[in-house]
Amino acid sequence: MKVLFIHRRGVGQFEHLATDLAARGSEVTLVTESVDRRLAGVRIVRHRAEPPPRPGVVQSSPLATTEHHVRIGLRVAETLDALVRAEGPPDIIVGHIGWGSMMFVKDVVPRTPALGYCEFFYSAEGADVGFDPADVIDLDVRQRLRLRNAAQLVTLDAIEAGISPTGWQRSRYPESVQRRIAVCHDGIDVQRFRPNAGRGLSLPDGRVIKAGDPVITFAARDLEPYRGFPQAVKAAARVLERNKDAIFVFVGGDSNSYGASRRDGKSWKDAILEETPLDPTRVFFPGQVPHEILTQLFQISTAHIYLTYPFVLSWSVLEAMACGALVIGSATPPVQEVIRHGQNGLLVPFFEPEALADTLLDVLARPEAFADMRRAARHTIIERYALGKCLTRQRSLMAQLLGASMRSVAAAG
Repeated sequence: MKVLFIHRRGVGQFEHLATDLAARGSEVTLVTESVDRRLAGVRIVRHRAEPPPRPGVVQSSPLATTEHHVRIGLRVAETLDALVRAEGPPDIIVGHIGWGSMMFVKDVVPRTPALGYCEFFYSAEGADVGFDPADVIDLDVRQRLRLRNAAQLVTLDAIEAGISPTGWQRSRYPESVQRRIAVCHDGIDVQRFRPNAGRGLSLPDGRVIKAGDPVITFAARDLEPYRGFPQAVKAAARVLERNKDAIFVFVGGDSNSYGASRRDGKSWKDAILEETPLDPTRVFFPGQVPHEILTQLFQISTAHIYLTYPFVLSWSVLEAMACGALVIGSATPPVQEVIRHGQNGLLVPFFEPEALADTLLDVLARPEAFADMRRAARHTIIERYALGKCLTRQRSLMAQLLGASMRSVAAAG
């Protein structure tokens, strides 16, 4: 079987599926703008890069982002057309629909079934935008958000089916297309991410932390408001005042992955720490760390903080739960889909760092009382998000599309 993946930024969410299909003998190709890593058995074909519009252009023209997505779609289409002319069409295409990459695939290969990865549908209500009470949602914002979805809607109108990693993310799409979007997570390797109480980890000052130590962890791609970094810092300050042994480890970069950057040019991390300074002998900022180190932190953690706007659910929270970490999460829809308060984790209001601090202090005072929640957290991941089950589901969806396509060809013949 010839499988073509399309993703603007390397393999992205398709890492496990692409590797699995290649190992099973499929001929797997990835069409991408940039390469983050290479996978065994997966051929990389890069399409021409399309530079993003300058911020000033985006601010002056509500069409700038939409035009950018269209240009990306055209780049992918010309690359796909060249591949088809040289090698014939693939049997199936799987691609991310968020940046316009999949807009024109059906114009190149109208008889090839296509499955679109539906990660997030933007809206002025009910999700990330407007979640912060300080947000100003005016007509300009609403129009830009509607146009930002244009590429996704054009794509969904053309392709056979979609797939979303969580039910909440699927629910953000219009009801008219939800019936064609299946829910299946990318999958968590529960053998790689598992409890290991015997492991220790060295801090920058030479101290070694291990399971049972009063260690609080926080992880995000970047330390910014979308993932609740300001609230976590304020909670940490309160905890450090009341518990003289607690140690915090904040994993994440200094850039801005989601939402708006600060107008003063400072990183969110620097600005927030200026407002709420923390004891550097008890709070550590290692930046972005290798996945192996992050896994060790999950295995050691007494409590893991995961706060998020109503936005895309991070892989990290599921990996932490698979490691048996006690997650204290925000009571926001993406997290509530996974964590049931008092059963497999704890939930607190996003904008209440005092509640987060009180919960952390309670866990630090009696960590043994939450052993059942830790076990239940791992059980949740095994039952609902285990890699093997997710891959089986994904392959089944692909088989259904291939079967429907073959029946359509036979009927037409």
